[in-house]
Amino acid sequence: MGDVSTTDRAERVPKQDRSRATRQRLLEAAVACLAAHGWAGSTVSVVAERAGVSRGAAQHHFPTREDLFTAAVEYVAEERSTALRALFPEGAAAGDRRAVVAALVDLYTGPLFRAALHLWVAASNEEQLRPRVTELESRVGRESHRIAVELLGADETRPGVRETVQGLLDMARGLGLANLLTDDAARRERVVAQWAALLDAELG
Repeated sequence: MGDVSTTDRAERVPKQDRSRATRQRLLEAAVACLAAHGWAGSTVSVVAERAGVSRGAAQHHFPTREDLFTAAVEYVAEERSTALRALFPEGAAAGDRRAVVAALVDLYTGPLFRAALHLWVAASNEEQLRPRVTELESRVGRESHRIAVELLGADETRPGVRETVQGLLDMARGLGLANLLTDDAARRERVVAQWAALLDAELG
């Protein structure tokens, strides 16, 4: 019996690995489809085809379209946080505030943000999707704020500091929206430099 159990475990491990790999491909394909085609053009079938799996396999991991795309945006959020932390693995010194501001802005000007934005638009019209995306985005917002505070060395016990950090994140989101229509990298660099100077003055 011990041998059978060992064999079963050995067989399960590759299956689990394949299952995780399939799920990962589906999430990456969902993000790519959402960014490229928007909500209306991103069906489960389209995502499954892009991921190279059957529709049945996709629905095994994500029974509904809402399950798939909510998980995809959560995956996006985790990737954004991981990418930001990877830029400053030892934390950021006070003199690196411009680099921190630029990194935060970059989170809102790439394909990951574009994919999340399409889901927000869909959630505004889809009653079934809205509460799930609202809850998720609230959690992502808190995490982004916490990371920004940590990397900027901001002391939120001082009056106005919390609002300053939140204003930075709102500004970064606005630049991300503007970037959907046109690439205005030169203006964005000037805005980043100005915000870094403002933060140096405000945070000390």
